[in-house]
Amino acid sequence: MTSVDLVVVGAGVVGLAHAWHAVRRGLSVTVVERDEHAVGASVRNFGHGCFTAQDGVAYEYAMTAREEWLKLAREADFWLRESGTVVVARHDDERAVLEEFASVRDIELTEEGAFLPLDIRVNPREAVHAIAALLAARGVTFHWSTNVLTVEPGHVRTTRGTIRCRAAVVAVGHDVDRFFPHLADDHQIQRCQLRMLRVAHSGVIEPAVLTGFSMLRYDAFARCPSIEQVRERLTRDHPELVEAGLNLMYTQLPDGSLTIGDTHHYSRTVDPYRPEHLDDLVLTETARLLGVPALHVLERWRGIYASAPEPFLTATPAPRIRAVSVTSGIGMTTALGLAPAVLDDLLQEL
Repeated sequence: MTSVDLVVVGAGVVGLAHAWHAVRRGLSVTVVERDEHAVGASVRNFGHGCFTAQDGVAYEYAMTAREEWLKLAREADFWLRESGTVVVARHDDERAVLEEFASVRDIELTEEGAFLPLDIRVNPREAVHAIAALLAARGVTFHWSTNVLTVEPGHVRTTRGTIRCRAAVVAVGHDVDRFFPHLADDHQIQRCQLRMLRVAHSGVIEPAVLTGFSMLRYDAFARCPSIEQVRERLTRDHPELVEAGLNLMYTQLPDGSLTIGDTHHYSRTVDPYRPEHLDDLVLTETARLLGVPALHVLERWRGIYASAPEPFLTATPAPRIRAVSVTSGIGMTTALGLAPAVLDDLLQEL
């Protein structure tokens, strides 16, 4: 039976963030992951570090995470661009929001809208895998294709045996209800289903691109009085798009193709059916934004992340155990800032 300081359940970005900070504190770490590599929300997203549009504690975590992303990209040698974000204003009320936003964030107003210089882009299809490889080289033990059966103070029982540990972090995203259903009930955890696509594109688009629909989904824009005018107009003029929870945005992958999306649907259990009209909405609106007649789809997928009224779940189901989930769709943006705060609290019990 092996023994370590910390067991991390889950090798997505939240789990790896805890492993990264724990190793830097001199702890021995084992990561247990049910799949042979990360395949969840951490690889199905836009690869967008949207730091500027966060608010409250999420903004604090995001700004800490930004520095960690830059450090990890250098040490793990993965693709990262400090390319910022363009927020396109296609209506006067959207421009008004951005002018108000400039009073609370360091952004640059432009003819097209605004430029958020601190945001970054990574390739989500490689970044978390590169971080895992770096951690393995730094001495972290990974048990891939291994299910966790129980997590209790002092040990984690898996399908490959029991691991003794001083502490454990369970970072399994929306599957927190599989381990701690009472926590999921208490915190009103749901699954948010996203419809995303990768489309062919010629030309280079360095920054991430957001729109007025995006303003409705990022908390920092809620500070701006004009956001209600944007919400009212979009709801009136595009009720189907608002009902679908459209965040009209795109980012470019290193091969030049664009990740586009996305719609949002909330439920405790995700139905297997994929209504085609949601993809049609995303494709139509993105083509209109790009000013092209149509888009050629290369890939389609469904993203799923945990959603709850509060943006973060950090709970203590038992002594020396933490259940951690980013419940707001901003795991890539905030996890590397959230993890040190969780470890500061957890290690006080050791």
